[in-house]
Order: sequence, then C-alpha cells, then structure tokens
Amino acid sequence: MSRLPLSPISGTSGEVSAGEFSETDRALLLQLAHQSILSALDFVEKDSALAGASNASAHLHEPRGVFTSLYLRGELRGCVGYVLPDGPVYKAVAETARAAAFEDTRFRPVTREEAPHLKIELSILSPPQPLAPEAIEIGRHGLLITMYGRRGLLLPQVPIEHHWDRITFLEQTCRKAGLPVDAWRQGATIEAFTAEVFRDSSS
Repeated sequence: MSRLPLSPISGTSGEVSAGEFSETDRALLLQLAHQSILSALDFVEKDSALAGASNASAHLHEPRGVFTSLYLRGELRGCVGYVLPDGPVYKAVAETARAAAFEDTRFRPVTREEAPHLKIELSILSPPQPLAPEAIEIGRHGLLITMYGRRGLLLPQVPIEHHWDRITFLEQTCRKAGLPVDAWRQGATIEAFTAEVFRDSSS
C-alpha cells in the first residue's frame, strides 16, 4: 500500500473526536509514534519501536487506515498516511510516524534536536464507503475522490478549519487529486470515511 502525503492546516487542528479508542489506547499510540521517530534517529531497528505495543489491546491489532501529522512550534512538520488498511493500526502508526518525519518530501528530515519538541496528531480512519454528495456531513466525513487513476483525500477536520461548505469540500478534494473542481459532478468516484482524531497535549 502506497503512503500519501497530506497537507492539513498549519497550527492546531479541528476538534478532537471522541470515539472508539480508550484513553489508554490513545496514549499508547502517541507514545509509539514518538518512539518510532526516536528509534530511527538512533539507528535502532524499526521492530524495536514496536516492543511497547506487545501488550496492546485487541482493538489496536485491527487493520485501519492512519494519518500521522507532526507539528513543531505550531507549524506543520510532516504528514503521511495510509488511506486503506495495511496491517494493524499500531504498526501503521509507527510506520506513518517515521514516514512523516523522514519521507515527506515537502520538508527536510526531522533532526534529533527537533524530535523531543514534536507534537503528534493521529487520525485513525474507518474504511472508505461510497456516499452520495448530498449525504456528506461537514465535520463527520472525510473524502476520497478518484478519477482517471488520480486520487485526492482530505480529512474531516480540514473543511472545519477552512470554514468550507459541502460543495467547496468536494471541489477542494477534486483539486487535491489534480482533477477539475467539478469532477465530482462528472463521474468521479466519491467515497467517505470517518476519522478519530487525537493528539499530544499542549502542555
């Protein structure tokens, strides 16, 4: 499964969703993301970063799509994710955290000095499902639009941050795919998903 870079808004994101993952699960995933980045900087094998997840709940072994966003002093520092499930969610978090830190070509690689100051935001995705345009709910649904082999994805928090309406959200997802903004009216495949979003505390 290929990873996709993503461009959420710089600074704080939309409201954190309350959902299926417990506070313990959330804390473990955030810790795992930080450990994955630090282990790469220390030239430690990737699997060693997963050692702390050996006692993860069964829920964290479910296959899910994941996006990991990194922020440094309120500014976006990297964001990479899987749209579709590519293994257990805890492994996807570790992999996307490393990729966001070192493989997002829009940014230089994260340094050892920066790593302790990173704030991490995780978006755990539900499987995308076809949805009629009129059924899209701002703040609830993320969008995946596909046409002519091109694919664009925007997370549920993005239209909230931009104050977009439903039509603008559809148009901007088409733009993200490199398609005409009206491609959603011209036969593009429209799929929606939900995302449980949580992040490091600001303290």
